Amino acid sequence: MIPEEPVREGRLGFPRWRLSQGGLIGPDERPPLGQLLALALQHVVAMFGATVPAPTLMGFDPALVALFSGVATLLFFVVVGGRVPSYLGSSFAFIAVVIAATGYGGCGPNPNLAVALGGIVAAGALYALIGVAVMVAGHAWIGRLMPAAVTGAIVGAIGLNLAPIGVKGISGSGLDVGVGLFTIAAVVLAASYLPGSARRIPLLVAALAAELLYALLANGLGLAKPLDLARVTDAPWFGLPRFETPVFEAAAIWLIAPVAVVLVAENLGHVKAIGAMTGRNLDPYIGRAFLGDGLATMLSGAFGGTGVTTYAENMGVMAVTRIYSTLVFAAAGLMAILFGLSPKFGALIQTIPGPVIGGLSVVVFGLITAAAGRIFVENRVDFSKPRVLLTVGTALVLGAGDFTVSLGDFRLGGIGTATAAAILLYHILRDESA
Repeated sequence: MIPEEPVREGRLGFPRWRLSQGGLIGPDERPPLGQLLALALQHVVAMFGATVPAPTLMGFDPALVALFSGVATLLFFVVVGGRVPSYLGSSFAFIAVVIAATGYGGCGPNPNLAVALGGIVAAGALYALIGVAVMVAGHAWIGRLMPAAVTGAIVGAIGLNLAPIGVKGISGSGLDVGVGLFTIAAVVLAASYLPGSARRIPLLVAALAAELLYALLANGLGLAKPLDLARVTDAPWFGLPRFETPVFEAAAIWLIAPVAVVLVAENLGHVKAIGAMTGRNLDPYIGRAFLGDGLATMLSGAFGGTGVTTYAENMGVMAVTRIYSTLVFAAAGLMAILFGLSPKFGALIQTIPGPVIGGLSVVVFGLITAAAGRIFVENRVDFSKPRVLLTVGTALVLGAGDFTVSLGDFRLGGIGTATAAAILLYHILRDESA
């Protein structure tokens, strides 16, 4: 745990980041420049595992989504005053409702994308209004609505809901399983045994090692489909992505805007988890975090990007590296913008084999789930109470099983149903001592 220290104020209300002396690095500290850039690159690589597939499933332009993930991260950084370490990427919570609203068939660009963008902008506006309400009324009511038992259950449900994605990524042929397990082992060994600053970037090191192994087995020995490096060679270094303009239709807005509630739960769980990891009280920044995420979603949707959320994948990276400097995320946002403007980098990222992404996902999603346990421990959640047991147990199973509720065109996936169940059960049930 990082000792609680007064944050030194800098200009414009931002912290005055002091150079870290090693060990745990807090939000208001900064690693040396070289390490900072390597860490930022690692966060960009971590978010690409989800930021590339999500827009593809909805028919968005992945390059544009990568660009706006960087813009969104920088906007969030400014709104929270550099106090909450977060990377913002495309949210999976929008996938089902975007497909339902546009009738997307799953092949190529989405021809009805503009309609979905209107709903995404509306969701961002609703989310931002919730943030303003929290800033005006204080964050205490959010704490009463979602105490540690609830937020821990939501964080755990998010990790378990994502787990099948990682497992599927390392399943398949024997080579896929082997490369996936090698990737997991490489992360563990890199985080535990590499010397000096190399230990700080285990996911990046593991990704490089695993891709080299896959290239040797596939391209060298012909044991699997070879990596397509020609697309990297042929791609230009610089190019603008395809921008889109939103169209506002009531049906799509009613369908997509309620996703803001899921984003609130994800962001709240993120802030609580990071607070537990760092030992810092980040609750005063909850309203600003909601506002920053909401504004970023509106901005992204206004130009053709997906709705965004604070990324659990990058929270897992922080758990591995124990580096929480917000400056790392500012640098990662700038890198993502540059990479989003480079078709060559996009082509390079897309060469990362599925089992390598799967192996990284297993580690990261596991750490997200483990962060729930930390929330429970740090807040001394009493599991001897039936109220807590039923709330947490039900939410975890609904999330892990991806229980989906459909009411006409409205669909609420596993994370949403787990969130709703956790909140409702906790407040419906009463402690025996009450």
